[in-house]
Amino acid sequence: MRKLSVMILLCAVVSITNAQSKDEAEVAAGVEKLRAAMVSGNKADLESILSDDLTYGHSNGKIETKASFVNAISTKKSDFKKIDLDQQTISVTGDVAIVRHILTADTNDGGKPAHIQLGIVLVWQKQKGEWKIIGRRAFHVD
Repeated sequence: MRKLSVMILLCAVVSITNAQSKDEAEVAAGVEKLRAAMVSGNKADLESILSDDLTYGHSNGKIETKASFVNAISTKKSDFKKIDLDQQTISVTGDVAIVRHILTADTNDGGKPAHIQLGIVLVWQKQKGEWKIIGRRAFHVD
């Protein structure tokens, strides 16, 4: 009887873990799609993962909308040559996911090469069955 109870409990834990893991995997795939689109400037990919209500906060305090962010990336006004993401964590609660990571990038905005390292917090929301970014905040790390 005890083995049966343990097996039932184990199956329940595995089922709950798989449900969370599926959402986390979908969000992680979205983060990778964002990273790749920021380097390539792919407008369609950017638009597909950003909420129409996006608030995109930069480390200098500048706030952008979906339209202004997509325009800056797709026209290469904000030109990312390489982006690496480290120390990423994903936390899903219901239809909201919080992603934290360290972004290290090489940029070439306005023909001026730079190397940046920022802390990033992304807020995702599941809208009509798809994960969309509704908020982003960057901050300087020591």
